[in-house]
Amino acid sequence: MPEPGRDSPPAQDPNPSVPALVLVVEDEAQILKFLRAALTSHGYRYVEATTGEEGLRQAAMRAPDVIVLDLGLPDLDGLEVTRRLREWTRTPIIVLSARGQERDKIAALDAGADDYVTKPFGVGELLARLRVALRHGDGQGTDASTAVVQAGDLIIDQERRRVTRGGEEMRLTPIEYRLLTALARYPGRVLTHEQLLKQVWGPGYAGQKHYLRVYMAQLRHKLEADPARPRHLITEPGVGYRLRED
Repeated sequence: MPEPGRDSPPAQDPNPSVPALVLVVEDEAQILKFLRAALTSHGYRYVEATTGEEGLRQAAMRAPDVIVLDLGLPDLDGLEVTRRLREWTRTPIIVLSARGQERDKIAALDAGADDYVTKPFGVGELLARLRVALRHGDGQGTDASTAVVQAGDLIIDQERRRVTRGGEEMRLTPIEYRLLTALARYPGRVLTHEQLLKQVWGPGYAGQKHYLRVYMAQLRHKLEADPARPRHLITEPGVGYRLRED
């Protein structure tokens, strides 16, 4: 039996490509045993975590192709894990939970999950959901290296939710942090005002450009050596902003 947190040997697969890696974040031993057997026997690579914090670490280190996540974890609620993952990765997330009420499903999907499977479940249903998630997520996941983005002496560690400048940890407000990580998910790419407003504040704020100006100014004062001549938080006039890496 593979040890938790380690890949199990993939089953024989005629497809020469590397089998998809599934990260399972679940604390029930019987469910883990069932999933380990089902997934490896169908050719998937497998890694597991039994707490939310461990799941976040494994997601950052192993860059799985899909994440199967229980909501009832011993340390963090699965919704919080989902929200934290969505700060830096688009890897498909399938929630696996005994919470079957409509409001629970809506909350998980609103937090960023791609699908929701209610316990008890059949292996055929789960495998079908995995296939759909992998098709939709092809090419959309974030490599583990992008969990940490460096721009000069500015380091954005999204897995640990830590921002440092010159080795000194910077204290950011929740909105400042969300704005910075929205840019860090796509380093070097311009994000429009509308994209940033929707990601950071929500769809109802798409026209509130003054929010961006205020919070971008605050970020620059905290993170740029010369806020008047920013090196990393770059304005694209009339379009939006981008994070420039050195």
